[in-house]
Amino acid sequence: MKIFSSYHLLAALGALAVAGTAGAVDTSQWKCESCPYPKGTTGSIDVGAAAVSDASQKFGDYTGLQRRGGYLLLGGSASRRGDDGYYADLAASDLGLDVRRIAGEAGREGLYSLRIGYAEIPRHRTDGAATPFLGVGGDTLTLPAGYPAPNTAGMPLAATLQPIDLSSRYKRLDLGATVLAGQEWSYRIGLRRDTRDGTRPTAGSFFSTAAQLPAPLDQTTDQLEVSASYATRRIQATLGYQLSTFRNDAESLTWANPFTPVFPGSTRGQLALAPDNRFQQVIGTGGYDIAPTIRISGDFAVGRMTQDAAYLAPTLNAALAPSVPALPVQSLGGRVDTFAGGVKLTAAPLDGLRLLASYARDRRDNRTPIQSYPSVATDMFLEPLARSNTPFNFTQDRYKVAADYRGPGTWRFNAAVEQDNRNRTYQEVVNTRETTVWGKAAVRARDDLEISLKLAHGSRDNSAYGTSVWFGYAENPLLRKFYLADRQRDSAAARAEYTLSEKVAISVSADWARDDYTHSQVGLRSARSLNIGADLSYAISERTQLHAFAQADRINSEQAGSESFAAPDWAAHSKDRFDVFGLGIKHVAIVDKLDIGGDVVLSKARSDIAVDNGAAAPPFPTATTRLDGLKVYATYKLKERLSLTGSFAWERYESQDWRLDGVLPGTVPNLLSLGAQPANYSLSVLRVALRYRF
Repeated sequence: MKIFSSYHLLAALGALAVAGTAGAVDTSQWKCESCPYPKGTTGSIDVGAAAVSDASQKFGDYTGLQRRGGYLLLGGSASRRGDDGYYADLAASDLGLDVRRIAGEAGREGLYSLRIGYAEIPRHRTDGAATPFLGVGGDTLTLPAGYPAPNTAGMPLAATLQPIDLSSRYKRLDLGATVLAGQEWSYRIGLRRDTRDGTRPTAGSFFSTAAQLPAPLDQTTDQLEVSASYATRRIQATLGYQLSTFRNDAESLTWANPFTPVFPGSTRGQLALAPDNRFQQVIGTGGYDIAPTIRISGDFAVGRMTQDAAYLAPTLNAALAPSVPALPVQSLGGRVDTFAGGVKLTAAPLDGLRLLASYARDRRDNRTPIQSYPSVATDMFLEPLARSNTPFNFTQDRYKVAADYRGPGTWRFNAAVEQDNRNRTYQEVVNTRETTVWGKAAVRARDDLEISLKLAHGSRDNSAYGTSVWFGYAENPLLRKFYLADRQRDSAAARAEYTLSEKVAISVSADWARDDYTHSQVGLRSARSLNIGADLSYAISERTQLHAFAQADRINSEQAGSESFAAPDWAAHSKDRFDVFGLGIKHVAIVDKLDIGGDVVLSKARSDIAVDNGAAAPPFPTATTRLDGLKVYATYKLKERLSLTGSFAWERYESQDWRLDGVLPGTVPNLLSLGAQPANYSLSVLRVALRYRF
């Protein structure tokens, strides 16, 4: 990189001054080469093709490249700027794929703007799924001849299994407008529609038998947001309204029992899917500068959630139905009122010192009527005791006091005390209180070295721990749920950034955390995590830059359990490891003509679970996932406005999961599974496209 001294600048200015005295300069033909808002129309168009060497549902998840073969690459952008302040922008990408996106905005500077956007994202959930059920994608699943059977070994799976694609497509349409009314007021309106359609896996059971099922997805979420904002030098405020409605056109799933019924009449089952619901809220924010060094701000949101979808029948078993009492109501009549709000005060009483105090409350008030419902166990028998719905409520109060001090020298200090109090209903613990204290110090030890260290300690205690009685089943009185139990948490984070030279910079980091649940006899007892990372940037020359990074994560936890419903008699230890390494390089092969580059990423995850119950049992197999990728790319300028772009990418994904490996539809006698296996693939993608700029 060339650096020009101030003498060159003074000489240039002097030359211009002399030219100005000699005579007027004609600037009518001068052209601004670096103006941020050029007038007229500019843009680019990308047209090309891509080829994928192999098919993989996993690789196609979120990418739209799940099948083998060719794809159309189409995209581009356009911008229009007028002398009168009117403007328009349009951008599109991946129009030939299932991940296509389009976004546009137009308006007049300082007066209004209009926005529109559209996007699609595919989801591919499994590889190798198969089922004998007929009617996949609908709300009723039937079975071919040969069913039911006593177990999966007696089912004609070889003749009736059909491969299925458990995938869905997510679509989003956005519309919006902003109007500026003078210097102080602005108004916004936004509309959004999200749709999801396809299939996803679920499961249903009849007492001791179960089946994995393809459930339909046909959901629509509509959102509306309107707001008005007011802003001056000292006051800023916004008031808005939000409405969200969710509609599910697939309200339930009915399926035929593939197993011989244990109880007469239990030949069909029915599951309720996500019910229609609505949420609306009024939101507001505000801020006021009390003085140049003192500011107060706050926000609130008052909302209401409602759900009144009709109930399904308690049972489809015609032999059982006469003994089942009628439902007390035909729908839930669900209503939950929500409130979230807070206030924050900041002040700078001294030069270099900044203080902060804040309070926030989050409240959920479930006003759903409590009813007593008959309880039918898997369409087989009526339980002796009725069940009541449980309207969970909670209130969370958070307090924070913090200070930020700069000095002396290059030192910077941060410290804070945070308090988190939560009150719950229908939980084993009514109140939890957690206090966290943390401090951070950073210093530029030398011109080329900056280091920082952060330490934190948190302590959570609770009111008396009880046992739940509202679910109809007993719990071990020694059990402590990890989010309710007493906990001691310690953490530390260190950072260092070292600039070896103008060309080389290195940063390293380490994060450590420890959670101890000392009063939990049954449940999670402890958890540890360690993260170490490093980053390297190297400017080999003005035309070549290299970047590399590495990261390692270790997570260990210990859990105690009880088979005897008393004191702990077994323990589980889990160890998770994640390692990632990446390397990238960019090179200008021919100045203003050819740019090339490449990236390599290697990653591996490993999970080990060991259970100690006093018996000589082998440990669970290790679950592993490995993802390696290589990409090289280039851009070649054919003409002033025409460029050729291309890339070649290779990716390998390998996974082993004992929970899925070899579990085919007929592997487990009392489970008719979908037989989905962990993904494993190795494939490459070649892309070539022309880019024309105008």
